[in-house]
Amino acid sequence: MIYILTGDIRTGKTTALLNWIEGRADVDGVLCPDSENGKRYFLNIKTKEEYFLGTNLETEENKIISIGPFQFLKSSFQKANNYLLEANEKRVSKYLIIDELGKLELKYNGLHDSAKVLIPKYEKKKDHHLILVVRESLFDDILEHYNISEYSVLKKDGLRLFD
Repeated sequence: MIYILTGDIRTGKTTALLNWIEGRADVDGVLCPDSENGKRYFLNIKTKEEYFLGTNLETEENKIISIGPFQFLKSSFQKANNYLLEANEKRVSKYLIIDELGKLELKYNGLHDSAKVLIPKYEKKKDHHLILVVRESLFDDILEHYNISEYSVLKKDGLRLFD
């Protein structure tokens, strides 16, 4: 089953997920919170490893993806994509989270590589669930882009339903 957690930009979707996963052993995936100094990073839910997204330097090792004024390290997205695909293969968690699908993914960047594989696999599943974080303004575009037809919409206060 696919669940889509949606809401406007900067309304606490990731924070709600951070609170919801606390103390749970049945959740895996990646979240994309802001650090204390406002820098974005991926947080591996199981290992708590962090992959920082931004940089001001472009080198051979640190290729950059740009969208608007923002620059992100391709290597961080590669790590996150690889982890999501590995977590799916192990399938030891009931819930797998992808935070978030947005403009980069609509341009076949970001977390697109894992999303394009995982979404069709979870659409008909009843015992394992994929939670996608999508901003409200891109909701219809993401549905169309990934051809998602079977899903349930969540709001951040709806996460309690899973407890």
